[in-house]
Amino acid sequence: MSSLVNDSLPRLRCRRLGQGPPVGLLPSLGRPASDFERLATALAQHGYEALLVDLPGVAGSPLLPPDADLHDLAQAVAHTMAAQQSRPGPFFLVGHAFGNRVARCLAADQPTSIRGLVLLGCGGLVPGDPEALAALLACFDLGLDPGRHHQAVATAFFAPGNDATCWATGWHPMAAAAQRAALERVRVEAWWLPPLPIPVLAMVGHQDRIAPPANAEALVADLGPRGELVIVDGAGHALLPEQPTQVEAAILAWLARHA
Repeated sequence: MSSLVNDSLPRLRCRRLGQGPPVGLLPSLGRPASDFERLATALAQHGYEALLVDLPGVAGSPLLPPDADLHDLAQAVAHTMAAQQSRPGPFFLVGHAFGNRVARCLAADQPTSIRGLVLLGCGGLVPGDPEALAALLACFDLGLDPGRHHQAVATAFFAPGNDATCWATGWHPMAAAAQRAALERVRVEAWWLPPLPIPVLAMVGHQDRIAPPANAEALVADLGPRGELVIVDGAGHALLPEQPTQVEAAILAWLARHA
């Protein structure tokens, strides 16, 4: 793979909050980095530099070439982090859902650039249930009437009883299609296991139907002592807006041990 700073790659849209050890925030499939707004604020308040990175095709971030794969996407993130972080050197990454796959691919390609990974809603091995996966695709059908779209978002991303209204908007179909295509061009084995000695926090919703907890459990078992598992009850695949206080507390405690 190419070096961390590669001027031939597009620089993705990135916002910074706070000062301190840099923490990159990578959102879910076709979703904006603003999904991390509350977590980024908490990180900044606790002495970290939060960098909210919009993946290609979202919120002004340029699309990668049509034949780009997950390695290219990860390299674009690395290029952006190197250019935007105030402190040079290795950084932490927090990846949510699709964003966690980008984070793991970056770690596999450039392990010396990563201080640690926080993986939210991590899947890739054990498939989700068919109803939730069909609902995931429907989330990107912006022609659905609002009621049906709301139901699709709730089914795919939120635990029963949680209000999905906060994710009524923020869906980018073209970006999602390009991101899925980039993912499908790379074998799972290429990014599944972050290399030594990178520490990993895997956090998953107990009611996650897209990336069932068995995925995070298998990953932490493969990682051994450097892996830590947190299963959040009352949360599905969205996780961040469902149980924000518990998510923030676990991430801040883990960062304090590794920063």
